[in-house]
Amino acid sequence: MTKRILAAALALGCSSLLSTAATAQDGLRVALDGTFAPHAMPSLSGGVEGFNVDLANLIAERLGTTIQIDAAQFSGLIPAMQAGTYDFLVAPTTVTAERAENMLFTEGFMDTNFTFVQLADSPAGTSIEDYRGKSLAVNKGSAYESYLNDLADEYDLTVTAYGTSTDAVEAVITGRAYASLAGSTTSAWAVKKNPRLELGAEIDTGLVWALPFRKDDAENRNRIDAAIECLKSDGSLAELSEKWFGVTPAAGSTIVTPTPGYGVPGFPGYEDTAHDVTCDL
Repeated sequence: MTKRILAAALALGCSSLLSTAATAQDGLRVALDGTFAPHAMPSLSGGVEGFNVDLANLIAERLGTTIQIDAAQFSGLIPAMQAGTYDFLVAPTTVTAERAENMLFTEGFMDTNFTFVQLADSPAGTSIEDYRGKSLAVNKGSAYESYLNDLADEYDLTVTAYGTSTDAVEAVITGRAYASLAGSTTSAWAVKKNPRLELGAEIDTGLVWALPFRKDDAENRNRIDAAIECLKSDGSLAELSEKWFGVTPAAGSTIVTPTPGYGVPGFPGYEDTAHDVTCDL
């Protein structure tokens, strides 16, 4: 009798373990770069926090599933996803033709524009013309440095590259540069943290950030794409923009505007499949 009870208990324990494992497997495992503030950065309470961390958790919530978010160096994220370690990536990933040949992307969740940061008491810039003849700071080796260097002669710009975006912003604060140029969200984060600064002109790149998947995982890509559409339509992404960037999204911008079909129009992997935007996922 005792042996039968013990056997039953062991069987129940094994059943519980199998059930727990099945639940874990049914959840999502994703990854991002945990050093890209304010999208993901170390939290004082441990782990990471930021816009994309909240985005990942909201996606899981809308889908009624669990999610494990790992932080790793960006350079290793795509190979790890391609190897099956992660279901997809929640790191902000700019959609390019080259990347879209090798990965599937959701629709864009945000525009990847550039924005100037300048002192709050300086005339607000509205276009690159307003920075003609100015000394500008950028992060060394960045797309922003290339952009300004290409325009330096035309607009009589003095472009100085610094080791980090933080150093470039510090150059503005200390008067070594009139303005700095970085990604719009990085610039917004700098302004949010320092009332001496304000946002200047925004440069429209025509590119978006989206979430990448393996090429053979269109089903899950479409599922997550639908969740992103829900988060746009119910105002959740606008709320995250206010929370992390201190910016109210403009009407018609990518962060609040669902895209028809699945993926990014004009890039490989896009599916022009008509469907309703819904949060009943």
